[in-house]
Amino acid sequence: MSESTSPLPAERRRETMNDATAAAEALTEDRVSLAAIERDSTRNRVWKRFARYRPGVVGLIFLGVLVICALAAPFIAPYDPDAVNPRLRGHGPSAAHWLGNDDIGRDILSRIIFGARVALIVGIGATLIAVTIGVTIGATAGYFGGKVDFWLSRVIDTLMAFPLLALLMTLSTVFGPSLRNVVIVIGCTVWASYARVVRAEVLSLRETDYVLAARSVGVTNRSIIARHIVPNAIGPVIIIASLSIGGIIILESALSFLGLGIQRPTASWGTMLSDGREFIRNYPHIAIAPGLAIAFTVLAFNLVGDGLRDALDPRDRR
Repeated sequence: MSESTSPLPAERRRETMNDATAAAEALTEDRVSLAAIERDSTRNRVWKRFARYRPGVVGLIFLGVLVICALAAPFIAPYDPDAVNPRLRGHGPSAAHWLGNDDIGRDILSRIIFGARVALIVGIGATLIAVTIGVTIGATAGYFGGKVDFWLSRVIDTLMAFPLLALLMTLSTVFGPSLRNVVIVIGCTVWASYARVVRAEVLSLRETDYVLAARSVGVTNRSIIARHIVPNAIGPVIIIASLSIGGIIILESALSFLGLGIQRPTASWGTMLSDGREFIRNYPHIAIAPGLAIAFTVLAFNLVGDGLRDALDPRDRR
């Protein structure tokens, strides 16, 4: 009776294999679930750290409003930013024109809103170019070392030795003033700080276990840099980028103020400052409005950068 009711050896093997397969699938699902939970918890932890810094949240809200204004400028601006009304030349703030009119009668509020487009395009566009160049050069120098590191480090040091504004003025004069050229020129001259930070990070990462394991199985250097090293060195880059966008907006405003950046009649905060310089005594509101726009925007980016620095600090585990 016992022999007839006991399962056969083949059936036992099939049952064992099925159990092992089910256990493996369950283990895989558990690992995927744990990885997803860990990613979510990391995002939540970073956001909670950032949210604890109230000035950073205020700066983020301000930048969100600024982005909305820039994207919806044709619908938000009360007037055409280039429409001239000589009868309102130099008029101060009023119910119809909240920030007043400039020296030729254009509505300042409308030009401030359209100028936000230029500020964000230059700030974000130049930062993306600088990050791309800086991360590429810094990762290459730090990973390969030797002569590659020596010569690339000399290039970085040489670029950082030049007075930045004088270099930008020279390049803008050579290539001509325009929005595209301003973005390219600034992006191609401010990447050295990113390269230096990434190089230092890569020097400490290239001897880690997962990089050595990737080398041992024949992964190419390009793949190791792109997949294993750069993602782990990107944290400081994000912080520097968020802090430097405000500085780039100031550089663009300085070039436009000197006539080497965005050209009239395009609405730019720098050109608006330049226009108001000659009338600062009679019509001070012409220069005050774009000056405050630049100051608040730069301050907002700096506050967000400070918040990100605290949120991404690996020493803070709260």
